[in-house]
Amino acid sequence: MPARGRATPGRDHTAVNAATETRTVAPRAVRAARTGVAVVFALNGLAVATWFSRVPAVREALGLSAGRLGLLLLAMSGGAVLALTSAGLVTQRLGPARTVVVSTVLVAVGLVGVGVAAGPIGSLPGVAAGLFALGYGSGTCDVAMNVEGAAVEKRLGRTILPRFHAAWSLGSVAGAGLGAGAARFGVPITAHLTVLAALVLGGTVLGARHFLPAPAADGAASTRRGGLLAAWREPRTLLIGALVLVMAFTEGSANDWLAVAFVDGYGVSEAAGAAVFGVFVVGMTIGRTAGTVAIDRWGRVPVLVGTILLAAAGSLLAVLAGSGPLAVVGVVLWGLGASLGFPVGMSAAADDEDRAPARVSVVAVIGYTSFLASPPLLGLLGDHVGTLQALLVVPVLLIPTLALVPATRPPAGPTPTAPIQES
Repeated sequence: MPARGRATPGRDHTAVNAATETRTVAPRAVRAARTGVAVVFALNGLAVATWFSRVPAVREALGLSAGRLGLLLLAMSGGAVLALTSAGLVTQRLGPARTVVVSTVLVAVGLVGVGVAAGPIGSLPGVAAGLFALGYGSGTCDVAMNVEGAAVEKRLGRTILPRFHAAWSLGSVAGAGLGAGAARFGVPITAHLTVLAALVLGGTVLGARHFLPAPAADGAASTRRGGLLAAWREPRTLLIGALVLVMAFTEGSANDWLAVAFVDGYGVSEAAGAAVFGVFVVGMTIGRTAGTVAIDRWGRVPVLVGTILLAAAGSLLAVLAGSGPLAVVGVVLWGLGASLGFPVGMSAAADDEDRAPARVSVVAVIGYTSFLASPPLLGLLGDHVGTLQALLVVPVLLIPTLALVPATRPPAGPTPTAPIQES
């Protein structure tokens, strides 16, 4: 990621060199784009959390067993993973702004479809189709908004992408809160999902209007459009993808199992288990907000090494503490340590702006694999050793991952561009 000030020899700065710039944009427009990207991230998180907040209501409406519900949830995951295989090409052809809008139309259609199918129609295939559309749209939007976020980061001349991911987390918290309120007051699923779909789509259209202007058509266009297969053969891109895979597993395992693990392992109530998960989310959000300052000061590699060690120590403490309060301290450290790996990996994949869509797409495909693998893997392991003890897989995977961190170091280049001064 770009460094804030002067380049210092030997330091892992992340500024972008002038030779890679394809667009000259006024500082005011860059700051407007920063706001637009933050809005899109937050609304994408709001949309996804809106669905997850109403899963119990959908299960009740359709009368699903746990097994059938698990199969239904795969429709969204399958749509997201399938989208990631083509999202880079779509972003290259349409540009990030149009890709974000088109993909969010799919998100909105998916939410409305789920609401209608689960409500008045009561159709399981209809809900599955809506979830597939939601997953496909959300996955495509994920790549496009990360590409745009990395471009804004370059022009600001300082680290900002983790804060966009923090905006996603805040949007997801808002979605969960609104969903809990809707369930508490008996708001019908159809009305809730339809209203949120309209809000997400309208806000995304407004946010995307402030994205950076698309590059002028030139001789490099064909080069930008032809790099997806080549990106799968690049060692650095694959190493970054492997790093993001482990960091996504570190985050996803807490999302899926932390509350249950504390209920089973420490004997707390379900409400307390949910509160522990909330502590983890707060730690993630703080880490993504404050970690940008550390990256600008010391660079990607040392900060990632420190945060990975923090996540390993925190997850180890959360499992082995022996007492609930001490284990919660471990959860805080776990959240802080897990916060930067995913967004920094995305930023590293986008170091070369011309190749960013293809490389971000590859890294996203590899990383999101963990969201499919971690629930059944930890579930099967938990059947044998207990849910809490199964989480020891996290520190075991994190330590060897330290060897992948140097891949995120920005490629050497000429003199970086000057950062945009805040006003």
